[in-house]
Amino acid sequence: MLHIKKYTSRAYVSRIIILSLDVVSTFISFFLATALRFNFQISDDVFAVLPTTLLAVLVTRIVFFRYFKTYSGIIRYTGMQDAKRVLYSIAGGSVIFSIFSIFIGHIRDTFFFPISVVIIDFFIALFLCISYRLVIKQLYNKIMFRNIPSPKTNRYATVVFGAGQGGLITKRAIDEDGATDMKVVAFMDDNAGVQGKFMDGVKIYHTAQEFRDVVEKHNVKRAIISMQVLSPQRKQEFIDLCLECDVTVMAVPAVSKWLGGELNVNQIRNVNISDLLERDPIVLDMENIGNQINGRTVMITGAAGSIGSEMVRQLTRFAPQKLILIDQAESPLVELQLEVEETLQFRRAVPIVADVSSLKRMEHIFKAHRPDIIFHAAAYKHVPMMEHNVYEAIKVNVQGTRTLADLAVKYNVKKFVMVSTDKAVNPTNIMGASKRLAEVYAQSLSNHLADTATGTRFITTRFGNVLGSNGSVIPRFKKQIEAGGPVTVTNPDITRYFMTIPEACQLVLEAGAMGKGGEIFIFDMGKSIKIVDLARKMIKLSGFVPDRDIPIVFTGLRPGEKIEEELLNKSENIIPTHHHKIMVAKVRQYPFDKVREKTDQLIGLMEGNDEMAIVRTMKLMLPEFISNNSVFNVIDQELASELHTHHEN
Repeated sequence: MLHIKKYTSRAYVSRIIILSLDVVSTFISFFLATALRFNFQISDDVFAVLPTTLLAVLVTRIVFFRYFKTYSGIIRYTGMQDAKRVLYSIAGGSVIFSIFSIFIGHIRDTFFFPISVVIIDFFIALFLCISYRLVIKQLYNKIMFRNIPSPKTNRYATVVFGAGQGGLITKRAIDEDGATDMKVVAFMDDNAGVQGKFMDGVKIYHTAQEFRDVVEKHNVKRAIISMQVLSPQRKQEFIDLCLECDVTVMAVPAVSKWLGGELNVNQIRNVNISDLLERDPIVLDMENIGNQINGRTVMITGAAGSIGSEMVRQLTRFAPQKLILIDQAESPLVELQLEVEETLQFRRAVPIVADVSSLKRMEHIFKAHRPDIIFHAAAYKHVPMMEHNVYEAIKVNVQGTRTLADLAVKYNVKKFVMVSTDKAVNPTNIMGASKRLAEVYAQSLSNHLADTATGTRFITTRFGNVLGSNGSVIPRFKKQIEAGGPVTVTNPDITRYFMTIPEACQLVLEAGAMGKGGEIFIFDMGKSIKIVDLARKMIKLSGFVPDRDIPIVFTGLRPGEKIEEELLNKSENIIPTHHHKIMVAKVRQYPFDKVREKTDQLIGLMEGNDEMAIVRTMKLMLPEFISNNSVFNVIDQELASELHTHHEN
């Protein structure tokens, strides 16, 4: 019954029809090629071998059509990929015909059929097989869109940025799509040599002022970035120009994502904030990273989080022996496992639901899997939330790191790479201070092991906010805009450093590969960005006017929040590395014995769940930890008073 359903399904019947049309086309092609070769005066000798020849041709064609799956494409979406499949199959068959004809010729002293027939047949068959697809595609479009208004009416005036091949393809895709609401009225291009010329009947402009004039003249509502290669800086300049003119910015996807090798108008998407903050691609030392990851067992904690999951995606490229995926969140871990197996085609990932602060559970995992390298991304990261959950911040960020670090030494892990944050610099909140304590523990342990010339190498990476991470400002703003506002910003002067999640993970991999142990690597985060400016740009990119369509409301700083983040403490310096985006921070060194003693004391206080006592100990361990806009400010006042009294005495 299942077989009957398969063979009568719409998809199967469609493929049989396409294959049949291809076979009929090649039958006509060969017969016509033979007739042309002999000036339509076919001798009896040729007629005698023609049936056998045609049978051989058709069988060969069918074999190649099956091999290249020329029937697998949807005819109404016929594009370059379909044309290539047809070309390869017909060319392959023609080569076989030629070889076979020459071989028979050597045996019989005469060609089975002339090579000239094969050549003529190749061109006719190629023409027929591609042509009927294009004819059906055009007929389909005419029938489906016959009730769509004329392209000259009810369409938004659109400018295409890029007057090259990509721009031409974009314009023609828009012109041929009867359902689209766009009409190309101008091209923009950085090449001054094409200024004032016409492409496909549309004028090419060059300068920003010309763009403004075109926008005003044609009431332009949309602009499409068609270029596949464009520097992030130039892309940002053009997007800013469009936003200045209240023009919605769109972009053509990468060629690899085009349907059937042909651009579909529906694939042209709105530019988002990630495009605006994009930077030049990072050049990685792939060989060095590959040498350290290839064939090794790699553990990633916090694997289902924003950073952890991207680390997993990137690590699969380097053919590790096994990936151990640790996370507490069950559902996101399941989704990650499915992505790794189905999309990334990596079958050696082991998902484990576990709490990194549980010594017994983690030791069982270490004993069972014996990791060679650990990327520690598990952490609580939300500043206001951790101000109200001190116990959990210490449990996961401090105790969890200590548990993993101690086990890494015990089980001879080669490298331990910890993901930290710029909030660990001069911390003003529980989250940042807990991450700084984790940094101190890992670095002091690494230095302690270096003194004995044995053990695990501990490396810390420190960077700012990542775009689009779970619970971050970008997804929050997006939801607020979709809901019609208001967009809430805590302070008009607040700034943050940003980088994309893939960029951050690439730098973590690079820093992990170059680290010798004990370093705290910081990344070039670019310029800090005012959050209110970010909000305004996101509103504009969504097609709205800030403060008119979508209001922006200032809500005041949240507990523990800073106006500006820092990448370095005032007492810290940086040392450059061979990678221009990665530096080593020269930070204060702590003796491991004292750090371990104080960390044990801090973790011991968790049993009483006395938040004031826990935070007081944190501040004694980190004198630079001064709370901001928090209930724990009172402890700072107490410590300052005690210090003043001590100096007086």
